[in-house]
Amino acid sequence: MLDRLVIAWLRPSMERGARVLHARSVQADTVTWLGFALGIAAAAAVVWQAYAAGLLLMLANRLCDGLDGALARLTRSTDRGAFLDIALDFLFYASVPLAFAAANPVERALPAATLLAAFIGTGSSFLAFAVLAERRGLKSGAYPRKGIFYLGGLTEASETMICFALMCAWPDHFSLWAYGFAVLCAVTIATRLAAGWRALA
Repeated sequence: MLDRLVIAWLRPSMERGARVLHARSVQADTVTWLGFALGIAAAAAVVWQAYAAGLLLMLANRLCDGLDGALARLTRSTDRGAFLDIALDFLFYASVPLAFAAANPVERALPAATLLAAFIGTGSSFLAFAVLAERRGLKSGAYPRKGIFYLGGLTEASETMICFALMCAWPDHFSLWAYGFAVLCAVTIATRLAAGWRALA
């Protein structure tokens, strides 16, 4: 829901950063892999209950996620790069609830599992529509720069990061954040199913 506004706000900074990296011959895929490594490091920090460090590493992961796309557009966007970007993003998102559960499995295992199940729903509805949209040659007017058809919803990347930030700031309330965000994800799943059903009729 917030991604379009956030992307528009950050685009000038991301493009400036990408030009600096491009001048130093840094490849977009390299930034993607670096972002993933930072995301996994964030999950490891959460496991060790170093929540402030985990949040900083998550923000660094999101910075790389913005830079790799801007960098790719300066050179040549590739299907391989788009595939790598979205696949590693989903792995990062899944690693965070799992890390919180590993830090305190007795209290957090069920809410983390519920949130991961919700992530499967949002991710599968997103990717299934993207595959069929590509087959039909559909283009996203809302996100024309994305490598695949980007079907929006109530819970996008921005809202997910807000949820992760709340978890890191108030980890004792992890269950509240996890169950609450799972409900919001359920709304996203429902709206995506409805939108896909109409668009592919």
